[in-house]
Amino acid sequence: MDKQSLFVQVANLEERIGELYVELGTLKQKIQDLIEENQRLERENEHFQQESLGKQSANGPGSAQDNLTRIYREGFHICNVKYGSLRTEGECLFCLSFIQKT
Repeated sequence: MDKQSLFVQVANLEERIGELYVELGTLKQKIQDLIEENQRLERENEHFQQESLGKQSANGPGSAQDNLTRIYREGFHICNVKYGSLRTEGECLFCLSFIQKT
């Protein structure tokens, strides 16, 4: 192996390492941004949960209507057709009409 080809290989390797270093820096920044967003969303979620609990405690132990609406928002059917089963295909017109009636 001659010195020139060895030098070219080392130069190519150095260039690839530099590119990987830049890519690693970009990934680290994206991870940092995601961590910050996750913390913000956790705080926001906690705030909404506390706000929701505050509303429930102000109105008493929560009405049946509030409980059914909460169950529906959590992804379960509240209609008499599929009561208690998991909603897998988006909104259910039966459940929505039941919520609007009461």
